[in-house]
Amino acid sequence: MQLIWLRSDLRLHDNTALAAAAARGPCVAVYLMSPGQWRAHDDAPCKIDFWLRNLAALSKGLDSLNIPLLIRTADRWDQAPQVLLTLCRELKIGAVHVNEEYGLNEARRDAEVARALAGQGIELHSHLDQVLFKPGSVLTKTGNYFQVFSQFRKVCYSRLHHSLPGLAPTPARQPPSGMTSDPVPTQVEGFAPPGEALRALWPAGETEARRRLDTFLDQQIDYYQSERDFPAKPGTSQLSAYLVAGVVSPRQCLHAALQANQGEFESGSAGAVTWINELLWREFYKHILVGYPRVSRHRAFRPETEALAWRNAPEELAAWKQARTGLPIIDAAMRQLLETGWMHNRLRMVVAMFLTKNLLIDWREGERFFMQHLIDGDLAANNGGWQWSASTGTDASPWFRIFNPLSQSEKFDPEGLFIKHWLPQLNDLDRQQVHNPNRHAGGDLFGAADYPAPIVDLGQSRARALAAFRRLPKRQDAALEGLCDQRT
Repeated sequence: MQLIWLRSDLRLHDNTALAAAAARGPCVAVYLMSPGQWRAHDDAPCKIDFWLRNLAALSKGLDSLNIPLLIRTADRWDQAPQVLLTLCRELKIGAVHVNEEYGLNEARRDAEVARALAGQGIELHSHLDQVLFKPGSVLTKTGNYFQVFSQFRKVCYSRLHHSLPGLAPTPARQPPSGMTSDPVPTQVEGFAPPGEALRALWPAGETEARRRLDTFLDQQIDYYQSERDFPAKPGTSQLSAYLVAGVVSPRQCLHAALQANQGEFESGSAGAVTWINELLWREFYKHILVGYPRVSRHRAFRPETEALAWRNAPEELAAWKQARTGLPIIDAAMRQLLETGWMHNRLRMVVAMFLTKNLLIDWREGERFFMQHLIDGDLAANNGGWQWSASTGTDASPWFRIFNPLSQSEKFDPEGLFIKHWLPQLNDLDRQQVHNPNRHAGGDLFGAADYPAPIVDLGQSRARALAAFRRLPKRQDAALEGLCDQRT
């Protein structure tokens, strides 16, 4: 009997470990509930709810193949070895199959599980699944992990041209085992379920993930490059939560994008090429997680930036979290996060740079808050994005380049449609006024008396951030500037 231990791979199709386990004989699946670990990782309640709903959908699919899904509890991952060992003894399991996960705690957990199983003569088979290339296989000529995305992407493209990762076969229906699946919990203590409005935005299951992918490729991908930065437009795929939970795989996304672009990676539809690049950005940050474990330890990728004199400003941090900074594009973006569990990627950069540069508050405060609220919260991507914005990370925005939220607002939400959707108190303002209701001397609010004044002067706060970064030890910005991939 084979055991497939499901983690962030909640799908039947193109599931490498599931396909491998089923190919070797009858199999049973298990999922470990780990609320203590989820809390330690700051996983959002809406994310846990989304995963449980997808797990329930997957259970039905597994049942159709006569693969029972068992639910066990290992509150913290250090309990996983004993829980799995007990299950293996009960079911006389010959081998356990998993899809690789990345991050320091994940690596330690899997190593301990492998050790415990090996002591009982049970093999742990680990499979490549949530990335296109095994971390450690895409390296510089000197054998190091890439730190600059454009160079990483170039090697990835070269590899993909020669050999495109194939899709794993869907398991065949196996003979009934006589075992019944355990009911999937609908909620977990300590993680309050979100409201139905948020749930309705994120239906569960592979069918929905595939529908989103197909709709995006059919209707939007050709406009992706030109519209992805405009939050009022439906310019993105809305697939990130499904990728993080493994309801759809990066291989499925890549194959579908190539099919829509006549097999081209770097030519054809500019939108398709740009979207494939985004899949590779996701890949890049996974590799960074493995190559530079310190980013899993709440450490800056650039060690010299640990000396930054971050401000302790609890009232300003609270205003940022509660969407009352007095800067409409910031507050509208934070409202989107709080109400939907998701934020448009352009705005993630804008609000992150505002927190870390204009407020000079430690990026780790923002990284944690995002994880606590994002339905697509992912350590690699979230950490990579925050450190990019804070100029502490790999291939980061140079410290002297600071987004101005007002110009970003005017450029990417020119009519103020996004702002007015999330801040209806500004509905009566025109397209000039809505970006900065307080711009006139005397605090003229243009009739939006219930909207707060800005909590910070953008010019003065920018100068303060530049001064703080100038005080850091000598950096290599001059050498790196020409290599950086700027998302401006």
